[in-house]
Amino acid sequence: MGHTETDLAQILRTGPFHLALRAALAVRGLPLQRVQHHLAHRGIKVGVTSLCYWQQGARRPQRPESLKAVRALEELLHLPGESLIRLLGDPAGGGAGRRSAAGPGAGPAPGPGSGSGAGSGPVPARPAGRSYRSLLGASGAVEQLIAELESPADGGLHTVGHQERVRIGAGRELVGRKSQQVVRAHRDGVDRYLAIHHGDPGCDPERVVVRAGENCRTGRVRRHGDTGVVVAELLFDARLRAGDTYLFGYGFEDGTGGVSGEYVRGFSFAGGQYVLQVRFHEDALPVRCRRFAQTTAGAPRGARGDLTLSGRHRTVHFVEQGVRPGILGIDWDWE
Repeated sequence: MGHTETDLAQILRTGPFHLALRAALAVRGLPLQRVQHHLAHRGIKVGVTSLCYWQQGARRPQRPESLKAVRALEELLHLPGESLIRLLGDPAGGGAGRRSAAGPGAGPAPGPGSGSGAGSGPVPARPAGRSYRSLLGASGAVEQLIAELESPADGGLHTVGHQERVRIGAGRELVGRKSQQVVRAHRDGVDRYLAIHHGDPGCDPERVVVRAGENCRTGRVRRHGDTGVVVAELLFDARLRAGDTYLFGYGFEDGTGGVSGEYVRGFSFAGGQYVLQVRFHEDALPVRCRRFAQTTAGAPRGARGDLTLSGRHRTVHFVEQGVRPGILGIDWDWE
């Protein structure tokens, strides 16, 4: 599609980044090979593949060297200063939370196989979202690890349904959790998902084990020792088109942190069903359990409701039919 200077000026105001970059390249008539050549002469090494991913929205420049390249592109393409940089904004993804998070998918990569389902009705638009910073106390660590993976701010996925099972051990510690999740793509080419685990205080992320379940396999894993955050790339068996659904399972084995008093999950996007179950060891039963909701990490907890611990299976759970952007969780008292 041809673009005019007027089109370019409009897209630079509204974004998103990849469309603005694509329009600028088209208006200036520069192929990616020439762009790479000009950047190399400025001492900036960026591959043609990376440039291609950036203009497709499949990757998002986040590392310092990548941001340096974006500033050079503004000069090379005769664009106003900061016009591309400001469109990068803060990362936002599929969810974030203190004990765990479900983040955005990264860009496309070759992946044969099947397992996706065709979505019905019109192709969905990207739902309105929240940033990690508003949902997660360790947002800086999460953003750093996601930047290392060069994941786009919009991972192209939103959750349709999510069932999560959490296990608390005999020492009152978070032993692990398992998830079965159904997502829908709101753009073409998505073939992975970033799952984020945030352990309790004292967690050793180097000892946290990522378990890929059905319809996915583990890709790159990044860990942040100071905060106990682990970000794991889950690679799908298929590349999705906009509107496709995909079901997959995964989990984290922890057991390295101190006494656990809550489990929370944050949601950047609205919509879908969420089921959370917490199971306690028979030698470590709480005296009281409650569900709660928060709009942001620092907001007061509302929507309080007592949960009854089942006698035989020692579990509590809740079901949220229509998730809203924010935080949901269960906390409990030991004494």
